[in-house]
Order: sequence, then structure tokens, then C-alpha cells
Amino acid sequence: MAMNIRPLYDRIVVKRIEETETVKGGIIIPDTAKEKPQEAEVVAVGKGRRLEDGKLIALEVQVGDRILFGKYAGNEIKIDGEEYLILREDEILGVLESGSAPAKKSKAS
Repeated sequence: MAMNIRPLYDRIVVKRIEETETVKGGIIIPDTAKEKPQEAEVVAVGKGRRLEDGKLIALEVQVGDRILFGKYAGNEIKIDGEEYLILREDEILGVLESGSAPAKKSKAS
């Protein structure tokens, strides 16, 4: 996939990772009622954050990393028919290490 965007500074372009969902009992949830996933794969990164003294701080994330981000983080964009999200590095909650998956929400007791 060729990206036609280069994020600036500490911005990151990500593509949401859709969760595979199995529906029990034949109930189908329409796409408009589903929550968008908060897990994504990094597809492009900026050069880093520039400090007041001119120093450039490199980003912690790299292309290919799987990340978690807040529900209302970033700005949605569409490029060549594909949906992406542009985030600042400080909107990222964490990087998923290989082999790990986000914990499922549990009901409060």
C-alpha cells in the first residue's frame, strides 16, 4: 500500500484494526451501532517533536506497531477510499507487544 501522506512533527497516521465479532443467537448489530475499535496499526510517523531550543525528540512508535488510543482521540481522514486516523503521540495510550491483545471490558461488581 502506498501512502500519500507524510505526517508532520509528532503526528502519527494509523489504520484501525477491526475486531472479528461472532454474534450469538442470530442478533446482528448494524455497523452504525457498533463502537469503533480503539486499536490500530501505525502506517506513517512524523519526524518527532521539536522543543523550544530546536532539538528534535524522536517518536517512540514506529511503522507497524499496534497501538491503543483513547475513544475520542485524533482526526479521521479518508485517503484513496481508506479510512485513517491522525493522532499526536501523546494521544497514544500504549503499544501492544507481539502476542498480546487488549483486555475485554468486564462488568463492575
